[in-house]
Amino acid sequence: MERIYIFDTTLRDGEQSPGASMSVEQKFEVALQLARLGVDVIEAGFPVSSPQQFGGCRLIAEKVQGPVIAGLARAVERDLERACEAVAPAERPRVHTFIASSPIHMKHKLNKQPEQVLEMAAWAVRYARDRVEEVEFSPEDATRSELPFLCRLVETVIEAGARVINIPDTVGYAVPEEFGAFVRRIMEGVPNIDKAVLSVHCHNDLGLGVANSIAAVQNGARQVEVTVNGIGERAGNAALEEFVMALNVRKDLLPFTTGIDTRQIYNSSRMLANVIGFPIPRNKPVVGENAFAHESGIHQDGVIKHRATYEIMTPEAVGRDASTLVLGRHSGKHGFLKRLEELGLVLGKENQDKAYQHFLDLADRKKEVYDDDIFVIVRDEIGEQLNTYTLSYFNIYSGNMAVPTATVRIESGSKRYEEAATGDGPVDAVFNAIDRAIGVATKLLEYTVHAVTPGREALGEVSVTVEIDGRRFIGRGASTDILEASARAYLNSINRYKTAAKETGGQESGRHEPGGQQTTGGESL
Repeated sequence: MERIYIFDTTLRDGEQSPGASMSVEQKFEVALQLARLGVDVIEAGFPVSSPQQFGGCRLIAEKVQGPVIAGLARAVERDLERACEAVAPAERPRVHTFIASSPIHMKHKLNKQPEQVLEMAAWAVRYARDRVEEVEFSPEDATRSELPFLCRLVETVIEAGARVINIPDTVGYAVPEEFGAFVRRIMEGVPNIDKAVLSVHCHNDLGLGVANSIAAVQNGARQVEVTVNGIGERAGNAALEEFVMALNVRKDLLPFTTGIDTRQIYNSSRMLANVIGFPIPRNKPVVGENAFAHESGIHQDGVIKHRATYEIMTPEAVGRDASTLVLGRHSGKHGFLKRLEELGLVLGKENQDKAYQHFLDLADRKKEVYDDDIFVIVRDEIGEQLNTYTLSYFNIYSGNMAVPTATVRIESGSKRYEEAATGDGPVDAVFNAIDRAIGVATKLLEYTVHAVTPGREALGEVSVTVEIDGRRFIGRGASTDILEASARAYLNSINRYKTAAKETGGQESGRHEPGGQQTTGGESL
C-alpha cells in the first residue's frame, strides 16, 4: 500500500480557531503528543507573527524528536528569515511558504500581477532552500485559481527547489468529485510534478474537509494536512482522526497506509480539548463519547452478539481500551505516575509532585479518580504555571430569599486583591466579584457545565467564553464544587487574555483600576 504523509497543523492553523490560542508550554506539550501519535510533519506555528509564536516553534524544533518541524512564512524576506531561524534546530526542519494565486486574491489582497506573483514565489522558495533542506509551497486559494496559471506557478516553484506542493481549499468551497478532478489535472498539467510530493489542505466550511482529502488522495495527493479534532479557521480543517480511520476502515477502497499509531488518537483528542478548552462534541466521529455507545435495543442486542454488527471499528483501535476506573487514594504515587505515562502525559519532577497532591485532594473528595479526571488535573497543573491570577479564596451566600453575594481573594505574585459583589445568582455574583477585584471589563458570552465522569461525586467542568477588548477568550475550570469550577473557569479566561496581551505586546484597554483591597505579603496596603 502507498504511504500517505500526515502533516499536522493543529499548532498553526488549528490555533487560529477563535479562543484556541496556546502558550509556548502548552504548544510544546501538544507537540510531544503529536510525536507519540506518529505524525510525519508538525507545523509548529507562524514564527514572524509574534515573539511567542517564534519561541514556541523554536522550543518544539529543539526538543521534539521524530517528525519534520515546519514553520509558516509568507513570500517576504522577514517572514522567511524568522521561519528559517525558528526551525533551524530541528532534526529535519521545513519552511512552508505561500502566496495567493487566485485572481480575487492577487487583485484585491496582493495588488500584484500574475507575473509578479510567479517571481515572488520562486524567490521565496530559493531563499528558503538556501537555508533549510525541505521547502513546501502553497498557492493560497488554489481552488479558485485559474488552472493554467496555477500549473505554471507550481512548475516554477518546483524548479526553484520546492519538494512539497500543497493545494489548499482555503475557503472550503470545493466538493469531492470536483476537488479530486482538480488535483488530477494538476498532476497531469505540471511537467515536473514527479519531483515533488503533492499535498492538500482542506477546510471544512461545508463539512467536506475529510471527503475532499480522500478524493485528493485517490487522485494522486500523497500528503494530507489535518488537525486534531478538526479545529482551525472558521469551521476548521479536515480532522486527523476521521481521515486516518477512514483509511484504516476502508482499506478495500483506499489502499493506503500512514505512520499514525491509532491507539494514541483518543489521548491526543482529549489532551487538545483540555488544553484549549474546546469540549469534544458527544457525537463527534471516532472520539466523541457516543461514538461507541448504543441505546437502541436492537443495536445493543447486535453488539452483544457480535460487535461488528453495529461497529465498523473497535474502541481499542483508537486508544479507548484503558480501564474506565483508574485510581483511588490508596493507589500511591507510583500508580499515579504509571497511569500518567500510559496516558502519554509528561510532567517534570516538580509538576509531578504538584499533580500528585492535586490527585490526592481530589481522591479525598470523590474517592474514585478516572482517566478524564487525570487529564483535567494535568491541564490545571500546566495552566497554573502560566496564570497571572490565581483564586485563593471564595465564599458565596445565596438562597431563594437572599441576595446572592460573593467574596473572592485573587493573588498575583505577592499581591492580593479582595472584593465582594452581588449578582442575579451565585455564579453571576462570583463573576462580578472577580471583575471588581482584578479590574478587567469582561462580557460573558457563553457558560456551559458538564460532569467530567459519572456519579454524584463527579468533577464538574465549566467552560466560559468571554469578550475582552473585542476578542473572545475561552476558560475552563473543574471542581467537585460547581461554583468553584465556575470561578476558576472565569479566572482562566482572564488569564488567557493576559497571556495574549503579553504575546502581542499590546496594551490592555479593557483594564480599569482594581476595585478590591490590595495586600502584599499578608500586609494591607
